[in-house]
This record gives sequence, structure tokens and C-alpha cells, in this order.
Amino acid sequence: MDSLITAAARALAAGDPLGALKRVALRDDAPALALRGIAMAQLGDLVRAKALLKSAARAFGPREAMARARCIVAEAEIALVSRDLTWPAKALDTARAVLEAHGDRVNAAHARTIEIRRLLLIGRLDEAERLLSEFDATPLPPALRAAHELAAAGIAIRRIRTKAARDALARAGQASRETDIPALMAEVENASLVLKTPAARLIARGQMRFLLLEEVETLLASGVLVVDACRHVARKGDVLVPLTTRPVLFALLAALGEAWPGDVPRSVLIARAFRGKHADESHRARLRVEIGRLRAELKTLADVRATARGFALAPRQAGEVVVLAPPVEEPHAAVLAFLADGEAWSSSALSIALGASPRTVQRALEQLSAAGRVQSFGRGRARRWMTPPVPGFPTVLLLTGPLPSG
Repeated sequence: MDSLITAAARALAAGDPLGALKRVALRDDAPALALRGIAMAQLGDLVRAKALLKSAARAFGPREAMARARCIVAEAEIALVSRDLTWPAKALDTARAVLEAHGDRVNAAHARTIEIRRLLLIGRLDEAERLLSEFDATPLPPALRAAHELAAAGIAIRRIRTKAARDALARAGQASRETDIPALMAEVENASLVLKTPAARLIARGQMRFLLLEEVETLLASGVLVVDACRHVARKGDVLVPLTTRPVLFALLAALGEAWPGDVPRSVLIARAFRGKHADESHRARLRVEIGRLRAELKTLADVRATARGFALAPRQAGEVVVLAPPVEEPHAAVLAFLADGEAWSSSALSIALGASPRTVQRALEQLSAAGRVQSFGRGRARRWMTPPVPGFPTVLLLTGPLPSG
């Protein structure tokens, strides 16, 4: 391995892409192409970075399987950062196996971390958590420990486990400071802000206030009946009644929860659930049917009682009722609420769940995407929509260890 390649690799590991490019910018051999690709990725030119890494992978000879595998790992991380979730995950798994077979445990661990981050990004929390628990990050270099802990924090935040999230972020912060890479330290700091900013609004007895994620966790464990408008479920302790695919029922439940302990007039319920401006006999008949269905769904948690002017929610065992709503009210809050479960939704599925026309949902998604609130992957019928990952993942792309020169 020549000295320029070694020096460029060390510069990249220290977060100095310009220093790396000074050493290899004019070279077109395979190791230099790979290092140039990593440098361009760190500088934010992901398109150029991807092209350079593909060229490097082709340029490495048949005896340089480990070097090609490292290029594939770098490609996979670029795909993740650019949200190209159509990039073949199987290629990453194959590259990881090659690295493990050649004893490159550090880059193999890096590949595993990328795989975990990808699973978290598309909402497959169970798989991500299982893979995270299968390997120990302690012996990894600081940059990879930071990425590993950020993934652990992301899972904990999605699970609303604030202590675990805070501990993981503290470990990520310590590891990032050991690297002395400003961009990585900034990523950890930005991720930590999730625990310091309002995560939801609490509506109880006609009053509203903002809650931090830790307060949301405390609320969910308190035993009160929570009408969760962030995930479209009713919950009390460990008992959950999902209404994600029953938008009319959830609209009725949300209205009843916001008014508790009072009742809600029939005309208001009709307007909320059916968007009817004038309640006629057909609306009232449909309301009776939907209230019956809501009673059946909530039978373990609450009853829905008729009053002189409408209906009221009556929790079992004389408990409290609160509504947990998204922190911001906006025109497309319902779409964001469905996407808040971390799953990847097709626009057609959202259309059915929301009871809206496909074109209405598509327009909402396009507006939210332009505002950076949602993102998509795939094309045509395979296109899926989801909210950005929580927390953000480090965009400092590090190819751990220098590439062999051949």
C-alpha cells in the first residue's frame, strides 16, 4: 500500500475529505477511486460518490474481494443517506459475509450497522432490535460506536423508552467526541434534541399543553385511557385497541375524548366523522351504526353512552380520559398521523385508511414531501411513503480502514 493511499484513508477517518482529495484527486487506480468516492460522499455529492465507488468496485481484481466488499458497504451507506431504499439489501449482506470471512470484523460490523439503520428507517423495529442485540459495539472504533448507539437511540425513541434513548445518546456523544469529527458530534447533538422538544399535545378536560417524549412515556404508563391521535389507537396500560384502518371510528373517539367528561352533540360528531355540513336522517342513522361499532371496539376500555343531545365517553373503572395529539395542527395532520407509526405506506393504503380519494392523498403527500415532512422510495406501484427517521443518522461516511492497493 503506498503512502498517499494510507494518508488519504487516515484523512477520511478523521473527517477531512479535502485533505484526502489532495492526495488522490488525480489518480484513477481502484483504491484511489474508492477513497475519492468516500470523500465526495462526505462533501455531499452523493451522485458523484456513487459513480466513483461503482468504478472502484469494477476496477478491483478478482483477488481483491475484500476491497470490493468495502466499496459495496460504502455504496450501501450512500444509498441509505440518500434514502434510495430500492438499493439491493442482499448485496450488503453478501459484502458483510465476505468481510467476515476475510477477518475484517470492523467493516463487517459497519455493514451490520447500516443494515440496522435501514431496517429502522423503514419501520421494521423488531428486526432492527434483534440485529442490534446480536453484536457488541464495545470493540469498534469510536465513529462506528457512535453510529451503533444512534441506531439504538432511534429504536428506543420509536419504542418511547426515554431512559434507554438518553443512555444510548450519551454513549454516542462520548464516542463522537473521541473521533473529534465536528460533523459526527453535530449529528449526535441534533439527535439529542428529540428528547428536548415537544413530542405531542395533551388535551384533557378542555385544556391543552405540550409534552416531551419522557412525559408521553409517563402518561402511557399511568393507567389513564389515552386516545392516541399520533398512532390512531386507544390504549390503557398494556391494552391497545388499534383504529388505524378505521378512520371514522377514530374521528368519533377523538371528538368524544376531547370533550370528556362532557358529551358531544350529534351534529358535531357527524361533521367530524362524515364531514357533513347538515345532519339529515341518513347521517343520524349512520352515526348510530358507527357508534355501535365503536362500542364494540372499545368494550374492554370504555362505553359510549347516549345523552340528551349526543354521546359521551365513559371509561371503565371511573378512570380519566386524555387525548394525545401531534404537536402541530396542520392541514395534512391526518396523513402524518398514519405515517407516524414508522411503517412504509402506499398512497392507496393511505387513501383507504383516511377515507379520501387517491388524488387527494397524493396531493397531500406531494405537498408534505416538498416541505421535507415525508419521503418516498420505490417507483410506480412499489412506491412507499414514510416520515423521516428519528433520530437522524450520521451522514459522515467512513470507510473504516485503508483500502489495499492491490
